[in-house]
Amino acid sequence: MSGFSVLIVEDEPLARGRIRRALGAMADVHIVGEAANLDEAEMLIDRLRPDIITLDIQLPGGTGFELLERLGAAAPATIFVTAFDHHAQRAFDAHAIDYVTKPLEPARLQVAVGRACTRLRASSNEERVGELQEMVRSLRDALRQTEGAGSDFWVRSRGDYRRLSLQDVTHVVAERDYVRIFSDGESHLHQESLTSLEQRLPPQLFIRIHRSAIVRRDAIVRLKTVQFSALIAELVGGSEIRVGRTYAAKMRAELARDSMVE
Repeated sequence: MSGFSVLIVEDEPLARGRIRRALGAMADVHIVGEAANLDEAEMLIDRLRPDIITLDIQLPGGTGFELLERLGAAAPATIFVTAFDHHAQRAFDAHAIDYVTKPLEPARLQVAVGRACTRLRASSNEERVGELQEMVRSLRDALRQTEGAGSDFWVRSRGDYRRLSLQDVTHVVAERDYVRIFSDGESHLHQESLTSLEQRLPPQLFIRIHRSAIVRRDAIVRLKTVQFSALIAELVGGSEIRVGRTYAAKMRAELARDSMVE
């Protein structure tokens, strides 16, 4: 089959349908498959070797960024599908990044796919990998700057994928190769390292206070000094987490001004 092959990576069925209809109107591309989560996307990319993927950022099992990191140099030409507002759009434009915002506009997607086809014809694989790496760096920065308290993200818990709202997460604690996420009175054991999860959490909302713990800033009720000048963070709901020695100075500097240190 002539033209370029496209794989749709999107967890929302309605969004997948819109993408499918928009691409169906393009003569130079054909859809080879659809994936609804990170693992399925990685498997289909390895098997189908698509030229282009349309990639949502927030997915069951992780983020679109993580998928590209797994794929490395084998990553196809990528068009991100985002829910960022107009402030983030300006940041993307400044970096000449291919992206499409939700709600999806078919014409905008067609322009992005057409641009990807042009790059595939004109660029070497090394150049495309370099552009993709720059795209990921820029999108990560924009994501961190624009994610707010109402944002959510996907975690895998007991074999199922669950969407958690960041405003309900109070803290995250490492448990060997897993993390336990405390959210809305429940806890979810999620297979991901604390460092990896930290990269997904907006720093304006969350702060790491120990090598094995991250807390939401506004969930901290107070910091109290205990024996040997150690710090304890008391959270909404009564949980208490010790602040690691290497994190204590940063915690005092960032939170003491809010009169939470006793």
